[in-house]
Amino acid sequence: MESDRTADETAQRALRRIQRLSLHLSHPSSPSNGLDLLYQSQCSGGRRPPVVNRAELTEFMRGPHREIQERLFEFFNARPELQTPVEISMAEHRELCMRQLTALVREAGVRPLKFVLEDPSLYFSILETAGGIDISLGIKMGVQYSLWGGSVMNLGTEKHKDKYFNKIDSLEYPGCFAMTELHHGSNVQGLQTTATFDPITDEFVINTPNDGAIKWWIGNAAVHGKFATVFARLILPLQGEGGAPADMGVHAFIVPIRDMDTHCTLPGIEIHDCGHKIGLNGVDNGALRFCSVRIPRDNLLNRFGDVSRDGKYTSSLPTINKRFAATLGELVGGRVGLAFSSVSVLKVATTIAVRYSLLRQQFGPPKQPEISILDYQSQQHKLMPMLASAYAFHFATRYLVDRYSEMKKSHDDEVVGDVHALSAGLKAYITSYTAKSLSVCREACGGHGYAAVNRFGILRNDHDIFQTFEGDNTVLLQQVAIDLLKQYKEKFRGGTLTVTWNYLRESMSAYLSQPNPVTVRWEGEDHLRDPNFQLDAFRYRTSRLLQSVAVRLRKHSKTLGGFGAWNRCLNHLLTLAESHIESVILARFIECVKSCPNKNTRDTLKLVCDLYALDRILNDIGTYRNVDYISPNKAKAINKLTEFLSFQVRLIARELVDAFDFPDLITRAPIGMQSEAYAQYTQYVGF
Repeated sequence: MESDRTADETAQRALRRIQRLSLHLSHPSSPSNGLDLLYQSQCSGGRRPPVVNRAELTEFMRGPHREIQERLFEFFNARPELQTPVEISMAEHRELCMRQLTALVREAGVRPLKFVLEDPSLYFSILETAGGIDISLGIKMGVQYSLWGGSVMNLGTEKHKDKYFNKIDSLEYPGCFAMTELHHGSNVQGLQTTATFDPITDEFVINTPNDGAIKWWIGNAAVHGKFATVFARLILPLQGEGGAPADMGVHAFIVPIRDMDTHCTLPGIEIHDCGHKIGLNGVDNGALRFCSVRIPRDNLLNRFGDVSRDGKYTSSLPTINKRFAATLGELVGGRVGLAFSSVSVLKVATTIAVRYSLLRQQFGPPKQPEISILDYQSQQHKLMPMLASAYAFHFATRYLVDRYSEMKKSHDDEVVGDVHALSAGLKAYITSYTAKSLSVCREACGGHGYAAVNRFGILRNDHDIFQTFEGDNTVLLQQVAIDLLKQYKEKFRGGTLTVTWNYLRESMSAYLSQPNPVTVRWEGEDHLRDPNFQLDAFRYRTSRLLQSVAVRLRKHSKTLGGFGAWNRCLNHLLTLAESHIESVILARFIECVKSCPNKNTRDTLKLVCDLYALDRILNDIGTYRNVDYISPNKAKAINKLTEFLSFQVRLIARELVDAFDFPDLITRAPIGMQSEAYAQYTQYVGF
């Protein structure tokens, strides 16, 4: 009897679970019940969010190269053996990553190196697709084509292009980019590896003078690379004062590291594996030491500086600093690619978290059905501004790619300066934001976010290094601050400003004078959602930070010197740089909203843009309050409106993430599937 009762109870519990599961699957995204309708009527007077035409929104969001992306999605979808499993060893992952890249090039017929040079927008679209398949694949592709291939093509001359282009493009010459050293990363001018010219043999001799100069974290070096672009100090014997050696600064050299036939390490070269990493274990990072490695004089990548047969140095650029700036300037594409790819990671994570939050139901009013967790204000507060940011970053990085493409074609000095500032700032700001957001997404999905198959851990670990390579984010933000201070000086000298800074053409006094006491107190929704108010608020903050840090630097430099003053004001400078980049992002978003031809889609994007802008103002409301730019009641109105906009974005959240147009191959997480999420999740674990 007791056993029968236990069996009945077990069966009843199972039946209740099945009924609950059916409820989740059959009503995953409907407004939960009267709860959100009551909230809507209280907050909005019955207004509804824009009607979203998903197809039109997707079309507006799409880049110019969707066709090749879809072709690659189909290619990898048809090749399950090329898809990265959740559990895989480091060695297996590295070999799979190389097979993926080889298949992309030799079977799918994609030859990226031409696009690196001639059509960067197409190259970045391919890179985004590769990173969607596996972030390790995207990085390995970037090492081969943007770094190794790009350095040879952009820093070399025609003889290098003729010799290396086809074999780099076909993967016959897999290579590395050997810049970072154990002791030096961001400070490239401090690199210690040397390349000493030997006039007797007409060769350069590459040496690692001490352990601190070992090349470290070099992608493709541990297993697959056969060549490396090695950055080293060019030393010319007898060319300095009194016949001493002359140090001509950091130059780039092509150095073979493995035999083409046997794949054995070449004499004088020592290669070690950097080992298991937090993420990106499909990329074989290694360490390189050079001991009297001889290379022909022609292996100097000599676009900005050359050495003749008799050992004479020539350059079109007069100083070491100018040559160094020109060299690094040609490598800025890596930052563009990381900013662009980071937005894609943010979109994927947001898509998974939003879809799950619409699906998952929990608690609710007494004696009523459970409600979607995205109906909770706390969940909206976590995810809706993040979704708005993904849209904002999408348009900002599309603009960055367009400017970069223009730079590669025109080589115009103003465009070059604009791209350097944009790429440094956007890469730093977006990758930092995405890194934080990945953890928020994991937490927003509760225990199911902790399952590896639902991808947050993999995405978080693989993306984390985006904050460090191609320029440490803190260093890049300092570069932005330096440029801002230079432009600030130019403003008062009557000089011209590059596009990124052109809002400083406006009279600085317009932003720094006492705010209009009437405007400070305006609380109406029309005013708060006016793009002119939003952009003025962003720019006011940036201009005030710029003016105040300039004053502080002048003050502290009198007692601490230039370096000490900079260090004393460093946090202020980083805040300034982030504020400026937020202004640039918002300006681009507003422009894209205005340019949208379809009214429904334009209204949708306007809603998302307003949430992005007001959320950022609210995040720094203390700054605005401290300078009386926003009154206390206006701050409360901004807070209330931001909550309401988050609620309205929640009502169209499914359409907004669907408009990213990711196939299931890219999202992959069972809880982030467009349909039958729980069914796929239970099947994965064996039910």
